[in-house]
Amino acid sequence: MRSTGLKTVKPGKRALAAAALGVGLLAATTACSATSPQQTTHQYAASDGVNAQFADIKIRNAVVISDGEKHPGRLLGTFFNGSSQDVLVTVNGAEGSQTEVRVKANNEVSLDAASDPAILSTTGAAAGALVQLKFSGEGQSTSIEVPVLDGTLSEYRQYLPSPSPTATKSAGEATPQSSESATPTPSESGH
Repeated sequence: MRSTGLKTVKPGKRALAAAALGVGLLAATTACSATSPQQTTHQYAASDGVNAQFADIKIRNAVVISDGEKHPGRLLGTFFNGSSQDVLVTVNGAEGSQTEVRVKANNEVSLDAASDPAILSTTGAAAGALVQLKFSGEGQSTSIEVPVLDGTLSEYRQYLPSPSPTATKSAGEATPQSSESATPTPSESGH
């Protein structure tokens, strides 16, 4: 009686089949990178702020923290100076508002809780909008749209600048007295 079982494959053919299968799988898995760009090759702002560059100055993660369009805004971000000289970066915003950031030669300045605040007297946009800022120094400049955030996110709440008296108080508005300095009424004094 004859057996109708499977034929045995020679070891050389088995190795050749395995190699062909491996090449096919490798080609199938690497084909994705041929049609999809690699994210690691693209530079982008991986945070809430935006990036800019002019002359030897790089600005990273720039954002303005403010309570409102007519209120002061605090600029946050990091400034890198790649030149061999100190640079005074001037930042111009809405309605003539301006602040300055001094960056030492071949150094960086992070505008955060440890630094002196860079305050614009008027933000020029409400939270969630973009405000146009002009950064200049070394005889060059760049203008970028910077996001405005408020204290909704707890990590930014500490950076809210105090509102200016003109922004919070209307002309002719009376200043409220504290309870310590107010004259007591007869019912309060016990008479």
